[in-house]
Amino acid sequence: MVVLNKIYTRTGDKGQTALGNNVRVDKYALRVESYGTSDELNAQVGVARLHAEGDVDAALMRIQNDLFDLGADLCRPDMALDAQSEYPPLRMVDAQVDRLEAEIDAMNADLAPLRSFVLPGGTALSAYLHVCRTVARRAERLAVELAASEEVNPAAIRYLNRLSDWFFVAARHVNDNGEKDVLWVPGANR
Repeated sequence: MVVLNKIYTRTGDKGQTALGNNVRVDKYALRVESYGTSDELNAQVGVARLHAEGDVDAALMRIQNDLFDLGADLCRPDMALDAQSEYPPLRMVDAQVDRLEAEIDAMNADLAPLRSFVLPGGTALSAYLHVCRTVARRAERLAVELAASEEVNPAAIRYLNRLSDWFFVAARHVNDNGEKDVLWVPGANR
């Protein structure tokens, strides 16, 4: 259970923060950048939800919850200690990736194959989902970079990879199943 009764602590005033295992690191550490970007993505999803309703809004709400799980996972680097911990850290699991894949397949079933790249736009929700897609890609790049030097849960990286795909397909889905997609015309303005 999380209890926050005081928001400022002054412990970060000198440029450091505590990871989930209470180890203090610089605020610009790659691990902090990684879970900070998942938090930024969560905020972008919140903005997208202002334009969503029904099943899409419910799916975005699930994703927001998953992104908090992801942040909790990324902020705990001591994976070898998980089994020994009094309070085992929350880790992303393949079932979360599987759910994204099932939702992608369901949304994609009604979409015509693409004959060009899609430009962000069409509807407001679609444009916001494209913003989410690009932030998810950045979060994935950071997590992959982190994994090159530190241990990272592979399910977390798979989740981010699938999540950017989810946002792309969802952006087309909310554009009247691709009817309102704005397509790239190579060299159109030469």
